[in-house]
Amino acid sequence: MGNTQSRIMIYRRYLNPIFISILLFLLFSLQSCEKFSGDQTIPAYLKIDSIYLVIQSSSQGSASHNITDAWVYVDDELLGAFQMPAKLPVLKEGKHKVTVFAGIKKNGIAATRTAYQFYTPITLEVNFQPDSTTSLGTLHTTYLASTQFLWMEDFENAGITIDTTPRSSFAITKTPIGSPLTFEGMHSGIITMDTISKELECVTHSAFKIPNAPVYLELNFNINTNLIIGTVIYVDASIIQEPIITLVPTNGKWKKIYIELTNALNNYAGATAFKVYLGNDITSGTLNGQILLDNFKLVTRN
Repeated sequence: MGNTQSRIMIYRRYLNPIFISILLFLLFSLQSCEKFSGDQTIPAYLKIDSIYLVIQSSSQGSASHNITDAWVYVDDELLGAFQMPAKLPVLKEGKHKVTVFAGIKKNGIAATRTAYQFYTPITLEVNFQPDSTTSLGTLHTTYLASTQFLWMEDFENAGITIDTTPRSSFAITKTPIGSPLTFEGMHSGIITMDTISKELECVTHSAFKIPNAPVYLELNFNINTNLIIGTVIYVDASIIQEPIITLVPTNGKWKKIYIELTNALNNYAGATAFKVYLGNDITSGTLNGQILLDNFKLVTRN
């Protein structure tokens, strides 16, 4: 009798998990059938390895980019956003139009991935075959013809278009020719901070009219201390300094970031112009702090 009761208890103990597993399997199977229901049940596959940027003239600056995703449309319908390299299923057969937009992490945040609106979409025709993979390999994009470069600084010219303010204890200079600290070209910008008790503040030499269009700031950076990027906004007779993002140490690696300035520039009624500023809070510095910068691009569109 005791053995019988033990067996019953064991059956009861394991019956529910087994039943639940079977039920979940059946539900998944039904969902899978529904997902691929219709005229075509076997998908074709599209493979994209990467997307890189091609510069069409020296006026567009560096070809450095941080394109991480492919936003894929088939016959103008969004299939999805895919981190590259990507292999994606497509329920299509025969020749169809495929459009790929280069995707970035806005403000360097993975949760704010977006198609970068200043890069040209890539359009091509693909012949899809069920259960077969079409590899697009490495694609390339360019800046849209409507892109306007309000400001660029690559530290290759005689002067530097970023000024330190009277409040700043540190200057921005250039890396020497041949320096291993240089990102590309002959020079990068460098700020050396030898104390945690003083302040860094730099602003663009010129002010820019606030456009009625999106505005992004692109740059390469390699830092071992926090760096604040923000805007100085001119509103009537007032000047408003507004931080946008704090860049954190990169552990000795160069990174590329796309910072959206649009919302900050549109926050104030009557705002007419702005500058870009760099700063380091007096309490957030690092002893022997080093800030390396390159390829600033302030972009909008006509």
